[in-house]
Amino acid sequence: MKAPLTLYDKIWDKHAVADDDGETLLYIDLHLLHEVTSPQAFAGLDAAGRTVRQPARALALSDHNVPTTGQAAGPAGVDDDEARAQLEALVANTRRFGIENFPMGDPRGGIVHVVGPEQGRSQPGMTIVCGDSHTSTHGAFGALAFGIGTSEVEHVLATQTIRQRKSRNMRITVDGQLGPHVHAKDLALHLLAAIGVDGASGHVIEYAGSAIRALSMESRMTLCNLSIEMGARAGLIAPDETSFAYLDGRPAAPQGAAWHAALARWSDLPTDDGALFDREIVFDAADVRPMVSWGTNPSQSVAIDARIPDPGALAAGDARVAADRALAYMGLTPGQAVAGIPLDRIFIGSCTNSRIEDLRVAAAVVRGRTVAPHIRAMVVPGSGLVKRQAEAEGIDRVLRAAGFDWREPGCSMCVGMNADRLQPGERCAATSNRNFENRQGRGGRTHLMSPALAAASAIAGCIADPTSLG
Repeated sequence: MKAPLTLYDKIWDKHAVADDDGETLLYIDLHLLHEVTSPQAFAGLDAAGRTVRQPARALALSDHNVPTTGQAAGPAGVDDDEARAQLEALVANTRRFGIENFPMGDPRGGIVHVVGPEQGRSQPGMTIVCGDSHTSTHGAFGALAFGIGTSEVEHVLATQTIRQRKSRNMRITVDGQLGPHVHAKDLALHLLAAIGVDGASGHVIEYAGSAIRALSMESRMTLCNLSIEMGARAGLIAPDETSFAYLDGRPAAPQGAAWHAALARWSDLPTDDGALFDREIVFDAADVRPMVSWGTNPSQSVAIDARIPDPGALAAGDARVAADRALAYMGLTPGQAVAGIPLDRIFIGSCTNSRIEDLRVAAAVVRGRTVAPHIRAMVVPGSGLVKRQAEAEGIDRVLRAAGFDWREPGCSMCVGMNADRLQPGERCAATSNRNFENRQGRGGRTHLMSPALAAASAIAGCIADPTSLG
């Protein structure tokens, strides 16, 4: 009798081509490309006289370097010489090798981890790679998705395979029901605060439990997106009716008889009863509160009604040193209340929280209210199609009326590789995924939070949750 397998085991086994010295050559179903990590890979192909093995299994997007205004001008309208060169190289390379590319100004374009699912390219049971760490986002569909380096991008382009050492299995179960104004971002930060940035190191996480099954696909993508911040190689959620309904009818999803055959395959993917995990942790959804980061890594987060921790309460060692340094960089003091910390900027966007669900949440909070006079607030949709849908629903009008700047799609301030950056000392409430030193601009101070909290903080002018607005 065959031993029961986890979802991760099943995907791995189906894609294993060969084993060699503890590593496995894995076949890759979908290769996502963007302008920053691909030029060197294409140059490597040219130098070796190689071509792209399976162009149809690749999709290219311009997202990191793109400005969030004036995209109709294309790369020619980008002021930064290096950024413009990378964007132009992606257009030229994808055209030369026959790879589908949604360039600047294409309404289907946007952030790679938003567009892949939106187009139906990300599907259950797939292996998905991209030269970007937050590729774990696509695990929301029950796909094994992970980030790779530039040399690996070249390897996948040339061979449609990648060498990998198998990770251990980890299951995080969250049962119960999330409370009011508590979203997937809060759950992810809660998990990060509990297990730390290396709590899942060497593992692939499978998220399970009633609270996970109750999440929408947008929320599942938010949670899986932040798996990499826990040290995991990838994050997975078993495919179910929610994921099937999301994919049904999308441009690249199977159609007709192929759809029914895909449903049958996908339905066999969930972890078998009795499958063993190397590590298991259980959480109660009722314990999750609206969360805010106070430090310079995502695990340095607390509930909004808490106070800044005292590093002196930690045992002497790396954690205390890191906490001291974080407080110094952030300009905060131990015991300071999180709620009420003054802000300068608000950023709602990124591959973590820029989908239509996120924008609806933000609009619901700010409707009929006005952004505090000293706050500069911006909303950057994750794709051109998200932007179109939001405008069709009137979300843009609600946000503009409140005082938000409504932008064109891209990574924007999350990565600080374009014109959207914090100035030294500016403090920002951001729905992005990383609050590292200088991440959103040199000397900028970032507090990670959900779209609901970011929207409420824009109105209050300081860190706040919707219940405090009255």
